Amino acid sequence: MELVNKVIGTELSLFEKKFTESVKSTNHLLDRIMRFIIKRKGKQMRPMFVFLSAKIAGEINDATYRAAALIELLHTATLVHDDVVDNSMKRRNFFSINALWKNKIAVLVGDYLLSKGLLLSIDNGDYKILQITSRAVKEMSEGELLQMEKARKLDIDENIYFEIIRAKTASLLSSACAAGAYSASADESVSERFRLFGEKVGIAFQIKDDLFDYGQDNIGKPTGIDIKEKKMTLPLIYTLQNTDAATKRKIIYIVKNNSTDRAKVNEVINLVQQSGGIAYAQKKMEAYRQEALELLRTYPDSSARAAMEELVNYVIDRKY
Repeated sequence: MELVNKVIGTELSLFEKKFTESVKSTNHLLDRIMRFIIKRKGKQMRPMFVFLSAKIAGEINDATYRAAALIELLHTATLVHDDVVDNSMKRRNFFSINALWKNKIAVLVGDYLLSKGLLLSIDNGDYKILQITSRAVKEMSEGELLQMEKARKLDIDENIYFEIIRAKTASLLSSACAAGAYSASADESVSERFRLFGEKVGIAFQIKDDLFDYGQDNIGKPTGIDIKEKKMTLPLIYTLQNTDAATKRKIIYIVKNNSTDRAKVNEVINLVQQSGGIAYAQKKMEAYRQEALELLRTYPDSSARAAMEELVNYVIDRKY
């Protein structure tokens, strides 16, 4: 992402320092865990969306840095809590917080990160940005619970699927774009346009993640992970809605009762491929990408807009 780094590289470097400062604690255990988290953070895609949205909508300022920090704090908190909920021992190929310090400490660490984000906004009067991001946290929780509720029956249709991923996955990315735009413009209509843009990118991002389960593009992730976890992804939903009754019963039986049987999982993967489920999901992903880019192109051509297009294509075309 050469253009992204060229356009906001300086801001991202400064943000790294500000974010590290924002999570410091006088409690020795907490400070030690925060240093562990900082060392193993991801690529910071969401702060990139914050800064580029701000640069397109106006000028990056102190509120933009705080918005990026708030988004990153909330995102990190949700990952820590997710690892507890999922009993996951690894995060980005490293031990998770709960693996190293147990669940009770991990939950408290997630709470600490959430509180740091709240205080950062309140102490600086960033109430609108706090409102934008708080709505995302609410929607993420609702989306996760809806998915858990529906997973028991495997009765998720396409409308419910999009409701889940809009809330669970796309809401934080959409709030990153909305918060960044508002920090630079203080204009709610501009912020709303960027929220819609981020939502469409987030939905395309999740569909791409669904496709990884079927070994697309030689991405290296073992296929069938979502099937083993009984997650209803778009290719599978399409197949169930567009196949004959006998095949549908067979797939549902395997997902419910044989999801740890590698041969049976491969059978489901093959049926999804044959049904056109993968091609359908790819078509939907491309449609959301194009809708997002059309929204973005309502703004004048600029290096920031071009960098945002590069970032959008990077997160959707990624190989992992």
